[in-house]
Amino acid sequence: MRFWEFTYHSPWMFYLFVILPLLVWLQLRKSGSKEPVINHSGLYLFGDRNGFLSKLLRWIPFVLRMLALFLIIIALARPQKPLDDDTITEKSIEGIDIVLSIDISESMKALDFKPNRLGAAKKAAKKFIEKRPNDRIGLVVYEGESYTACALTTDHDNLLKRLENLESGKLEGGTAIGMGIATGINRLRDSEAKSKVIILLTDGENNTGKIHPITASGYAKELGMRVYTVGIGTTGKVRMPGGFPFGNSFIDSKLDEKMLTEIAEITGGNYYRAKNIRQLQSIYEEIDKLEKSKINTIQYKRDLPEAFHWFVIGALILLGLEFIIKNFVLRFTQ
Repeated sequence: MRFWEFTYHSPWMFYLFVILPLLVWLQLRKSGSKEPVINHSGLYLFGDRNGFLSKLLRWIPFVLRMLALFLIIIALARPQKPLDDDTITEKSIEGIDIVLSIDISESMKALDFKPNRLGAAKKAAKKFIEKRPNDRIGLVVYEGESYTACALTTDHDNLLKRLENLESGKLEGGTAIGMGIATGINRLRDSEAKSKVIILLTDGENNTGKIHPITASGYAKELGMRVYTVGIGTTGKVRMPGGFPFGNSFIDSKLDEKMLTEIAEITGGNYYRAKNIRQLQSIYEEIDKLEKSKINTIQYKRDLPEAFHWFVIGALILLGLEFIIKNFVLRFTQ
């Protein structure tokens, strides 16, 4: 409720205004019941004691008292200064810790994706990261060995720079899928997040490494981590850059879908197959929907600035004036 540009905390106090007309009626009745008596001859200043000015002066204390009571009733209603937005919103975000484990073996240079498999994987991962500003995300890469390219972080600008700089052929040759999972587990081991996820992307078969992928998956399950596996690329003969005499060569691309499916099933994740860039981007979009951060929104009213004291001060001033007029001005004029 708004009155005179204020918001009132207790507007029901305005019902007290009904007593004002009653008090005026009682005062009029009292004034009309007998002729006022003035025992002092000092009314020469105002003319005859029954003159208009004299009667008006006798009514001033009552009017001041009524105005003071009017202001007191408004103060009792607790006027408050309205704000443009008197609500406060707080968000409690329960993020998810995610490790992207990406195969950067030589076969990721294959040209069945544009610009190649690794380039397409980086592009899809970038879009995924940009959609998840509230989550800590880390980056693990693997060939015949694995390493952490970026620890879990919310500094996604730094993460994206490291993602963009990934290149094949930097490690020992081969595809150590088990090592890619194991390094991701190490990154998530000390995480306090309620949801811990590894998204493993590969275009081949596990052919090296100190730990088997199924064994690594068992460890992930014990630690409450889900592994989503993504198989990328076409199988069979695929074109590679370089070679003589036409500038290209071919490799026989193989993908162990059975093992990737088993890894996902063990940990409660899903296996996805991407044969083109659109499918790959759709996979990351689906995972994004499955693994949503929990955001609790709390909204409450903020305390409005109180303004009742101005009305109390006004009422006290009016009562003071009434006292002065009643006890000094009228006394000296009697």
